[in-house]
Amino acid sequence: MPDLLLELFSEEIPARMQAGAAKDLERLVVGALTDRGLLFDGIKAFAGPRRLTLAISGLPAKQGDVREELKGPKVDAPPAAIEGFLKKTGLSKDQLKVETTPKGDVYIGVIERKGRETRDVLPEVIRQAMWKLPWPKSMRWGPTFGFGEGAYGVTTPVKWVRPLRSILCTFDGEVLDFMTAGIRASNITHGHRFLSVGALTVRRFEDYEVSLKAARVILDAEDRKAIILDGVKSEAFVHGLEMIPDEGLLNEVAGLVEWPVVLTGTIPNEFMDVPAEILQTSMRTHQKYFSLSHPESGKLANRFALVANMIAEDAGKQIVAGNERVLRARLSDAKFFWDEDRKIKLADRVDALKGIFFHAKLGTQYERVKRIEVLSGYVAGKIDADVANAKRAAFLSKADLTTGVVGEFPELQGLMGDYYASHDGEVAEVAEAIQEHYMPKGVDDLVPASKISCAVAIADKIDSLVGFFAIDEKPTGSGDPYALRRAALGFVRIVLQYNFRINLADVIRQAFLALQSERLLLGRTEGSFSSIEDLTKSLVSFFAERLKVALKKMGARHDLIDAVFALGHEDDLVRLVARVEALQAFLKTDDGTNLLAGYKRAANILKAEEKKEGAPYIGEVVPDLLDAAAEKSLFAALSEAKAGIAPALEKEDFAAAMRQMAALRGPVDLFFDGVKVNDENPKLRENRLNLLASLRAALHQVADFSKIEG
Repeated sequence: MPDLLLELFSEEIPARMQAGAAKDLERLVVGALTDRGLLFDGIKAFAGPRRLTLAISGLPAKQGDVREELKGPKVDAPPAAIEGFLKKTGLSKDQLKVETTPKGDVYIGVIERKGRETRDVLPEVIRQAMWKLPWPKSMRWGPTFGFGEGAYGVTTPVKWVRPLRSILCTFDGEVLDFMTAGIRASNITHGHRFLSVGALTVRRFEDYEVSLKAARVILDAEDRKAIILDGVKSEAFVHGLEMIPDEGLLNEVAGLVEWPVVLTGTIPNEFMDVPAEILQTSMRTHQKYFSLSHPESGKLANRFALVANMIAEDAGKQIVAGNERVLRARLSDAKFFWDEDRKIKLADRVDALKGIFFHAKLGTQYERVKRIEVLSGYVAGKIDADVANAKRAAFLSKADLTTGVVGEFPELQGLMGDYYASHDGEVAEVAEAIQEHYMPKGVDDLVPASKISCAVAIADKIDSLVGFFAIDEKPTGSGDPYALRRAALGFVRIVLQYNFRINLADVIRQAFLALQSERLLLGRTEGSFSSIEDLTKSLVSFFAERLKVALKKMGARHDLIDAVFALGHEDDLVRLVARVEALQAFLKTDDGTNLLAGYKRAANILKAEEKKEGAPYIGEVVPDLLDAAAEKSLFAALSEAKAGIAPALEKEDFAAAMRQMAALRGPVDLFFDGVKVNDENPKLRENRLNLLASLRAALHQVADFSKIEG
């Protein structure tokens, strides 16, 4: 079966866009082929600095014929309806069939389309995919010729990520003759910009890949990554060092070179007293160098690895020398910032935060620091941390935003605060908290190590959440610009990691009061919440969703979290998780499964009756009206269970509460087996419904069983 080879050859595509563009090109082409009924055996997509490539195997030579029957309006339908159907099908009235149905005679339109040659279909597929590629950024280039024929217009300027230079497109080994963006497809491609000479003529993917390699182009990004990784490790080994892993940099560099050659250079000793993180960040950000370390100590070595896109006659000596000169200039700037920053104490920088806005409606970073300081003291008191040190760390937590190093390398905020605070003689835990209060930064990141750090981290996250929710800047389905989901998940992870007994509603109220005290809500901003209760309710619900994410990895069921949260008074996350775990264990038993089934039966009966009568049953059972032995047994069991469940919950002995519920399983089964709830006697009926309402209330002491699936 025929194969398709497509290469879009352009000026340098930004490395960060390449992998996504290859996936998008594959997705769009597959979608367009599928829509046209063209199935295939396999597809591969590749991306590099100057080309996107797609290789599809096993395409059919032509589309299959299509026969489709469309049901239309009735024969006696209004003329407008019939005309609309004719327009939709492209048929005339005498071409329609009439079919008799139980509802009368209807028109049937039979549409038959002959399959087209795949060679004729592919150009429109390729054009459609090319111009639908969702580049994060693109540019307009070239003369103002059009994208090509038909729907792509004739005067629109070309807009793509970078200027296209050629399009290689062959089908079954022959060129697909089409034109787009002023470029005619051919079987010509190009090798390495400097290491090859002349154009390459290819027919199929097999000779395409081989020809490129001979012309010093490694097509597959994974192959380039493997070469770079092996090269850096080998060069490090030669010098008795090892590579500091950096997957992000590896992916980026693999998108910058077509023929990777790894070389090593030297960092001048005069810069080695600058913190390693500054050196690494400068080399990584500006120069794309890999850092190396001493295997024994793990400390940064005075050597780096670079990846050239060139085979040099002098084994790369001039390339290394040139890179060392550039690096010296870069590190000189970094060292200057480092030396200058230490001349001003971190505490003396806090006032400068008055000139840095956190958010127009939430004040400056200085105002935010004052809020976090108050809140950190409150949280520290709740988790048995040193209140004074927690407040001191919070006061200094954002001061490094005014430093030269953080201005140059924003990703080092927090870390530099740790360095500067240590230099100033601050308490070690205070300095550490300045760095750790940003943690965890992601799902797999570590949580803060000390209680002081945890107090500031919690305060920082809660302040953000309360502030942005109060001004109605909540996350949406399509975006979370202030990373509030991450902040909430970070809070959840810290609390669960250390079993901190923090009342979520209380800490939210404290943060809200801090906002009010600065008149940020009572004058300068307009919140969407009419009361602190509304804000608290909304945020607790938001935290419930984040808790589901955190507990999913632990195997907890999301419906049980909903069931416990639905009680409305459970916002101690540690206690909530313990309750969920106990409930989950109970529901895995036969007693739990059967009791849940009995609850749902009772709840369905109550729901139907309450809907008819327009009022709820509140569980006020009259003992003298209990007639059958089974209902007397259930009433006694419920009385005992209610008396036992409440004290068990109060002591947080959730296992004991589950045992009390397990004891209800037998009486509930007997009740439904032997008692008619909707008795002819209205008093007996009402009493039995109240008995079921009493069962519902007893179980709702533990969780809202109506939220539980199954």
